[in-house]
Amino acid sequence: MSGMNPNVGLPSDHHRTWILLTVVISLLFIVALVFGIWAYGSRQDFKNNTDKKIAVAVNNAVNNTQATDKTNNDAANELPLKPYIGPSSYGSVTVYYPKTWSAYLIDTSNSGDNGSGNPVDGYFQPDIVPNVGNSKNDFALRVQVLQQAYDQTLQGYQSQAKSGSVTITPFVPAKVPSITGVRVDGLIQDGKRGSMVIVPIRANTLLLWTEAAQYESDFNNNILPNFSFNP
Repeated sequence: MSGMNPNVGLPSDHHRTWILLTVVISLLFIVALVFGIWAYGSRQDFKNNTDKKIAVAVNNAVNNTQATDKTNNDAANELPLKPYIGPSSYGSVTVYYPKTWSAYLIDTSNSGDNGSGNPVDGYFQPDIVPNVGNSKNDFALRVQVLQQAYDQTLQGYQSQAKSGSVTITPFVPAKVPSITGVRVDGLIQDGKRGSMVIVPIRANTLLLWTEAAQYESDFNNNILPNFSFNP
């Protein structure tokens, strides 16, 4: 027994290497086969269901767009104010007023009919704008652009200030701080009491005013802090 070779019956190192390589190759082949079957199946599924997949993708995109639009519209609807934007040739006057108000605008900036001297003449009132031709009607907000120099417009109110029928104080628009105008309080126009802001706008004059005490709060808190124009 002592003379027997202990390595008899055991694979040599060369054989063990081949066995190991065979196992590794077999495993790689199985992995490749499984992957190939999966890839083929996915390819067939995509090929057979392409139209359906595209339709689903388009539908999802449309739904996402509609959801975004709704969100934007809801946000806009929640805002308490809406804008009026005047003609660019007269400074693009932008006035924000309550959404519950209605507006009647006379814009003759492009018609050539400027005989009244008011290329922009706006009337704003809660619910319905009454007859603008009736001088007895008081409006929540009036907006005018006059084809008249600021100094010339101001002269008439300076005369009234001397008589004590109005008071005049400096006014700087919050959104156009480079411009200085005035605020007039008292008998501002045609015997009507209210508040008016007068500012120069290029070679013209911009007027904003309210003709009734019950709209003074809207005038001070909504109109004046938000209006703007291009000097």
